[in-house]
Amino acid sequence: MFNPDKFHWRTFDASENIPAHVLPWLLDNSSLTAKLKNKYSDFRVTVISQVENTPYDCELRLLGDISDETIIVREVELLGEEQPVVFARSVIPKNIDTNKLLSIGSKPLGELLFDDPLIKRDQLEVGQHQGVWARRSTFVVGTTKLLVSEIFLEKLYA
Repeated sequence: MFNPDKFHWRTFDASENIPAHVLPWLLDNSSLTAKLKNKYSDFRVTVISQVENTPYDCELRLLGDISDETIIVREVELLGEEQPVVFARSVIPKNIDTNKLLSIGSKPLGELLFDDPLIKRDQLEVGQHQGVWARRSTFVVGTTKLLVSEIFLEKLYA
């Protein structure tokens, strides 16, 4: 559904011309889940898919050598006012470090990632493709690196 290879990913540069209404969402280092729950009283997650899959090349570059691991790709819609406002794609190696994460069903992944002080977030990257803005970052769970990408849909800014 979402092809991250089409986005121009980079570390944020303050000289970029990013629309003012996008910046607070794109650059927030806290939990997107918490921010969406604050904005939408009816916030919920719809799981589109969570299956074994091959990551895109740009995702593999961030995750390093995971060629011998089973990879689960989780794609979800984050909804507010009964409409998708964010599309999220997570690339998660399947192992003992990630078993808990892979069993959350329709719970937001962000809740687990930000509630556990042992989980570390690496540098945030921003991306754009045809006017759509996104961000992504890796998280380290135990000894396992996983990737979370979030695509901000136009409805979010309304």
